[in-house]
Amino acid sequence: MKFQRQAKIFRGQLDVAPFAAIFFLMLCFFMMGSLLYTPGITMQVTPPVADGFAGTDNPTITMAITASGQFLFDNQIVEETDLKSALQKKVAAAPNLKGLTLVVIPDKSVSYEVLTKVRSLAGDAGISEVLEAVRPSAYSMKAK
Repeated sequence: MKFQRQAKIFRGQLDVAPFAAIFFLMLCFFMMGSLLYTPGITMQVTPPVADGFAGTDNPTITMAITASGQFLFDNQIVEETDLKSALQKKVAAAPNLKGLTLVVIPDKSVSYEVLTKVRSLAGDAGISEVLEAVRPSAYSMKAK
């Protein structure tokens, strides 16, 4: 069976005006997109690469520390005075008797003093161990 075709090969000139209009519209969208405000807090977090850390069997909770010293816990900014009570609430709600582990994700420029302060607050709240977030190296997985 043979079908008749209505399509013909285009042999005329292409009009450049529609392509130029689309190009300039896309240019405007990209230029305006860079001016939009992105909500949230910017952090420069690249955890250091480390091998030989076994992790923990305890249930974990995480918090982040920004470069300006703000504490982020449960997706909210928490003041230092409220951090201890928030951690105590998590410890009281934990069903495990072994205790909780706090994983701290600090910004690159967070000082050692701030990390020590968080460790002491967590210890006062009843958290058994405090760990800093690290990344395993790409080839640290051993065949078993």
